[in-house]
Amino acid sequence: MRSIQHYINGKSVSGGDRSGVVFNPSEGKQQAEVALGGADVLQQAVDAANAAQPAWAATNPQRRARVMFRYKELVEQHMDELAELLSSEHGKVIADAKGDVQRGLEVIEFCCGIPHAQKGEYTQGAGPGIDVYSMRQPLGIGCGITPFNFPAMIPMWMFGPAIATGNAFILKPSERDPSVPVRLAELMTEAGLPDGILNVVHGDKEMVDAILDHDDIKAVSFVGSSDIAQYIYSRGTANAKRVQAFGGAKNHGIVMPDADLDQVVNDLTGAAFGSAGERCMALPVVVPVGDDTAARLREKLVPAIEKLRVGVSTDPDAHYGPVVNEAHKQRVENWIAKCADEGGELVIDGRGLELQGTDGWFVGPTFFDHVKPEFESYKEEIFGPVLQMVRADTFEEAVRLPSEHQYGNGVAIFTRNGHAAREFAHRVNVGMVGINVPIPVPVAYHTFGGWKRSGFGDIDQHGPDGIRFWTKAKKITQRWPDGIVGGDNKDAFVIPTMG
Repeated sequence: MRSIQHYINGKSVSGGDRSGVVFNPSEGKQQAEVALGGADVLQQAVDAANAAQPAWAATNPQRRARVMFRYKELVEQHMDELAELLSSEHGKVIADAKGDVQRGLEVIEFCCGIPHAQKGEYTQGAGPGIDVYSMRQPLGIGCGITPFNFPAMIPMWMFGPAIATGNAFILKPSERDPSVPVRLAELMTEAGLPDGILNVVHGDKEMVDAILDHDDIKAVSFVGSSDIAQYIYSRGTANAKRVQAFGGAKNHGIVMPDADLDQVVNDLTGAAFGSAGERCMALPVVVPVGDDTAARLREKLVPAIEKLRVGVSTDPDAHYGPVVNEAHKQRVENWIAKCADEGGELVIDGRGLELQGTDGWFVGPTFFDHVKPEFESYKEEIFGPVLQMVRADTFEEAVRLPSEHQYGNGVAIFTRNGHAAREFAHRVNVGMVGINVPIPVPVAYHTFGGWKRSGFGDIDQHGPDGIRFWTKAKKITQRWPDGIVGGDNKDAFVIPTMG
């Protein structure tokens, strides 16, 4: 049985008297075990980070960027290995796993420009003989707590900017699929990163609480469910840490009467069912405006959903694979039953799907019509291959639905009308908006983050906000006197101004 250990100070380290089970979701079988550590393992990582971080912070940004360049090359060279390993533990198909790695690499590409991104500001002659400038300096040790659904992308979103700006970093990945995060850290060492700058520790709540309580960890980034995000934000900030915590989602796709329905169906099936719906940027709610739009959309959507192929993660013809584990399969199927009990019309039922020759955890594509905003199944995140249609009579109602929902991660509108798109983008109370784009994840040199219960904290991930989150700004006001001093300078007792 394969054993997955912690990665501390550039080497594999055992630790902890407990272990977790790592499954292959396509087979429904255990394939490895992962060591679960606590405060003692974390302390080893903190000690390694404290020893290495000052020299790394003093390394000039060009040299830090060169490590990022080399790292990008190495990850690209190992793309097939990483994708296969990721698929075997998560269950997403190989093509989707490669996309997971690639979206993380795009943040690494942004980090290659760290000499420019970390620059401060300068004003000459702000006052008589006075210049003002600023610099952005690393915090010290940062930490990332990442979810199972993107075991490559989200760790790179976090440790890329943190390390590029001169911090040491401790990654606590999901214990459900921990192998890829460890492999990513090994490749970073191979790229020339000093030992101790990137460490990976495994654990559950015991490890998370140790992270949130440790005085030497200055900032924590988290992605996961909203309840845990709120807990991490509250406990972390109470311990004087900088915290960004991203939670759940219930993203809506608004379909206007003038939309290209063939394109909508193509986009919607991928966004709703890709990766078995286990994405915080999935599109699990479609909102056609007007009954005629709903009828025309449903007519095209049902046969498209029925053609979707569910398969094992290595099936090149599969649109998506299994969900991550048996408990999550049961949770998704319970939500399907709940929505039906609440009065939703179950048009396509994906429960009970079995594939010959495997005991994997599969849920077929599921589609509900006539879902109402008061349904609990609409209010909560299902996180599975389930699409709910909520009909809106007017554009105003379509704006109100996502705006009033407890989550505010992403939303999309499909239309040919520029005025409607502009109005929607300006008015909707959601953090990321797509206009004829079903999954509006911004490119790496912009920032990512939702609103309301989808995000806790004031600074988003990657892009310019990533630089700001992992650094602190120091402001310097300087004057070089000419050496002539004399007289009674009463002005010295007055608050200085630049007038």
